[in-house]
Amino acid sequence: MPLTRRDFVRTLFVASQTAVAARLLGEPLFADEPSSPALNFAIVGDWGRLGRPDQAQVSQQMGIACDKARAKFVISVGDNFYEDGVISVDDPQWQQSFERVYTADSLQVPWYSILGNHDYHGNCEAQLEYGKSHPRWVMPARYYKQTHRIDATTHADFFYLDTSPMIHSYQHEAKMRNVLTQDVPAQMAWLERSLAASKAPWKIVIGHHPIYSAGTGHGNQPELIATLLPVLQKHKVQVYFSGHDHDLEHLKAEGIDLFISGGGSENRPVAPIPQSEFRKASSGFAMASLRAEEMQVRIIDNLGNTLYGTTVGRMAVA
Repeated sequence: MPLTRRDFVRTLFVASQTAVAARLLGEPLFADEPSSPALNFAIVGDWGRLGRPDQAQVSQQMGIACDKARAKFVISVGDNFYEDGVISVDDPQWQQSFERVYTADSLQVPWYSILGNHDYHGNCEAQLEYGKSHPRWVMPARYYKQTHRIDATTHADFFYLDTSPMIHSYQHEAKMRNVLTQDVPAQMAWLERSLAASKAPWKIVIGHHPIYSAGTGHGNQPELIATLLPVLQKHKVQVYFSGHDHDLEHLKAEGIDLFISGGGSENRPVAPIPQSEFRKASSGFAMASLRAEEMQVRIIDNLGNTLYGTTVGRMAVA
């Protein structure tokens, strides 16, 4: 039977996508080379589901990618334990959703972690306490800063936020009542001071909730568009990593590159929005390679396919 025009267009589209994927997959994973040192790390979010198939697959591929890239650490962008966080440092979820899932040698590196809204359903303090006796888990406070050396003369400042208290609707949800104990103006004042004081040529901010998102599960976050985005722009932040929507995305807004890595254990549909550079309803994670003048980011699915790659240039610091 001859192809209809619709079939022909569909076949052409699939072929073009396959060619793009093949090109990306053919590129070696970046690694820290003596002649061009890099700070390599993974970003994953929305993952803690008792090792269910997608979570286990993502863990396996993260292990492979982090080994090839010699990753120094992992960033967890929140919703670490579904559906209701953990109740204590002895909660079975620590073993069932974390310790016994992320077992690759390359994943036995620091996990710099933040809280998501599902973590607020449980005992947030337990996640802060866990790191005191389990050094792989790093969450010294609900919001905090980490500095990492890129090369002999260049470093990067990472600012980890607690975004759930910033979302107004959570104040009326019974399971989210703990957000009412948090002082959002104090957190924002800390962020303003910390960004203003930073002399790092790279400033990277991490929060659970996206600013803009093509995800149909949650989408854009008006509170962060109104309050957080102007702060990032003012202080010349180059990159914002988040999760919350269960997909993989790259967006741009006000000169800032926004990445969503919320596919740690499942995925949901996406739809186009003006800020979108790439979007995919897929489980997976992101890998970043940060050098003095640029950051490479690749998005990898739960089967190990590199879906997308991009380079973020360093902006001049005022």
